[in-house]
Amino acid sequence: MLPVIAAEGSPADTEECSIPLVREPVGDAAASGLAQVFRALGDPVRLRLVSLIGAHQGGEACVCDLTAAFSLTQPTISHHLKVLREAGLIDSERRGTWVYYRLVPTALERMAAMLSPPAS
Repeated sequence: MLPVIAAEGSPADTEECSIPLVREPVGDAAASGLAQVFRALGDPVRLRLVSLIGAHQGGEACVCDLTAAFSLTQPTISHHLKVLREAGLIDSERRGTWVYYRLVPTALERMAAMLSPPAS
């Protein structure tokens, strides 16, 4: 089984992503990729960022909207967004001076499939 990888080369994109963790043993490469994704989500700020982006109208949020939701500096928020991007959970697009972030739906679907119990 391959690691869960969303964007090409990121840990949330895989070809055999629908096999639950409990159906087959996870190999070294898959475990490494999954661990990076779960590490990215293992921080409360990053979990909130994923939630804020997903819940934002239109499914994408400007970095200016995200920084306003925290009592953290903009560079700290940017670092957390970079970790989520590198894990393949979010994608971004620059528009003028602002960067807009959106969830990568396939990454979330693959994670859900990996964590779901095997079919009876």
